[in-house]
Amino acid sequence: MGFDYNHSKQVEESVRRVSAHTPSRMIRPEEVRVALSWKRSLVEHSLDPGLPGIEAVLEEPHLRRRRDQLGELYSIARAEMRDLYRQIAQSGHSVLLTDADGYVLDRLGDPGLTKQFERVGLLPGADWSESTVGTNGIGTCIAEKRSVTIHRNEHFLCRNMELSCTAAPICDPHGRMVAVLDVSSAQASCDREVPIHTIALVRTSARIIENLFFLNYYRNEIVLRFNETASSIDSPSAGMVAVDRDGRTLAFNKRARDLCAIRSADSVVNESVEERFGITANSLHKTALVQGDTPMRLRDIRSGMELIGTLRGPSIKASPNVRSKRVGDDPAGGECGEAGELSLDAMAHNADEQVRRIVRCARRVLDRDVPIVLCGETGTGKEVLARAIHNASTRHKRPFVAMNCAAIPESLIESELFGYRHGAFTGAKREGMRGKVLESSGGTLFLDEIGDMPSELQTRFLRVLEQKQITPLGSEEVVPVELNVISATHRNLQQLVEDGLFREDLYYRLNSIALELPALRERSDKDRVITAALTAESGGDQDVSIDEAAYQRLLDYRWPGNIRQLRHCLRTALALCDDGIIRVRDLPRVIVGEEDFISPAVSGGVSGRDSLETVEDAYGQINSPLEDAERDTLLRELRRHRWNITKTADKLNISRNTLYRKLKKYRIDTES
Repeated sequence: MGFDYNHSKQVEESVRRVSAHTPSRMIRPEEVRVALSWKRSLVEHSLDPGLPGIEAVLEEPHLRRRRDQLGELYSIARAEMRDLYRQIAQSGHSVLLTDADGYVLDRLGDPGLTKQFERVGLLPGADWSESTVGTNGIGTCIAEKRSVTIHRNEHFLCRNMELSCTAAPICDPHGRMVAVLDVSSAQASCDREVPIHTIALVRTSARIIENLFFLNYYRNEIVLRFNETASSIDSPSAGMVAVDRDGRTLAFNKRARDLCAIRSADSVVNESVEERFGITANSLHKTALVQGDTPMRLRDIRSGMELIGTLRGPSIKASPNVRSKRVGDDPAGGECGEAGELSLDAMAHNADEQVRRIVRCARRVLDRDVPIVLCGETGTGKEVLARAIHNASTRHKRPFVAMNCAAIPESLIESELFGYRHGAFTGAKREGMRGKVLESSGGTLFLDEIGDMPSELQTRFLRVLEQKQITPLGSEEVVPVELNVISATHRNLQQLVEDGLFREDLYYRLNSIALELPALRERSDKDRVITAALTAESGGDQDVSIDEAAYQRLLDYRWPGNIRQLRHCLRTALALCDDGIIRVRDLPRVIVGEEDFISPAVSGGVSGRDSLETVEDAYGQINSPLEDAERDTLLRELRRHRWNITKTADKLNISRNTLYRKLKKYRIDTES
């Protein structure tokens, strides 16, 4: 549908009435809310109703990154989307999931209507924020932080007047909106009955996603579930409160806040559960272990509300012989990623006191134009922390660009950092290159191993920091940049300054605050980090355990390579272990000691399909670390699917031929 003159006049007239505070008495409250959204679109976002609508979508790498940022929530939402679509199938509707910025992450719908939905821009990667396309279900839901229905000509753009959209917000355990669930039709009738009926389904599905994410996020804690009646405790409308081992509340979901008359999610964090519900921490733990899901009477002391509740205890339970860990049980599992996406909240969750202090300091300097230097040994998670700081800042919508100053040849580092124009030097790309500084403009530039930056380049980089502009190689054009830098190093920068290897003025320009990540051997939460690393490495769809003796070896080892070394170790052990249980025999020689090391080929830790060459590969003696990771993934999926090539290829999203080539490359024999 193209430009509609009458619709444009209607938009302008409604905006005039709302601005003058004189809405017509014939206008329904829903229409007033639509008019307010139209006003935002017209006045705040300077949009024209005749705009063409969605013209560009995110490329796959950027879309994948946004999906990854949702973590476990994305998987939970995908499952619920399928259930919701089954309820509305054959109705011409599609189910969409977007992030809190309005970017469509996924869509489920009738394959026969795919072209119709793509024509109107309802496809993965499209930006449906109100600031981009004006009033619409997704964008207006985000703007108003509530469920909305935008039907046909209530859309701001004439282009979108054939759509009918119902959207509901999805919030994290702390009440922050993180996603939107939407049901849209591109062939809606003029009747509003369909969207009114649909909004109940969308709201219910959004609450289910929130509740499942709440339970997943606090799976290591006690969760108190309650409602006004026993029959509704397990419904999507149930209240939930997460409580730590000391009896302090960690989070209330929205329903719990409503039942207990709590206005702010933050106001009840770290509150005594005894003062709130009259239950001591010891009683809470004993009841969770003994009673489980047996209903119990509760009374909210503050509001006087009489409730019926049940308790769910922590998911991790240890026996004298085996420490069992269900994959995905630790919300901070991403901390063990070498460059994963993680929030500051997740990093601080049940973490070592030094890590919590680092997170507190990072929060205080967010968005204050304070350069940060992250210090610590190799493998302690400096890039993970840098990404978490970026994600928590107001720059989170802009790029996070990482560059390792030690990994790029000295002859190329200047062009990598500042970019170049065509013909700047022999071998330069015809189209030139923007460079890391320009790519990160408005976002965050992460310079890893800053201490290895060549001295000549330090001088030029200091000038860029001070002048906020760059001149690419081979060009005379000066390009302004909005630069925010986080640096990292495992070296002593102050010593490098004293030795004349690092400019003193650059050191003080970058080092407004230094945050030092502790080595793994120094952390009081080493057991939690091991569990989180096991979660990250085992892929999320199976139960794995660590035998007590092996677990003790992991605790006692000094981990010179820190979290990165731990992950490589567990990755190998998971590939070698039997029955999902990691034993001492599955651990590398460097950890168990020469006298206790048994070759996996002799001990039976490797199946008959694995040759001695494959065992050597798993221990990193033949392949590079990247190849080790790919080979381990292949072995894990093959075992999981009982060496069925078709199922394994489907799971890895590759063709059978590609899988066979990779099996040949890593000498994995499927026939013996």
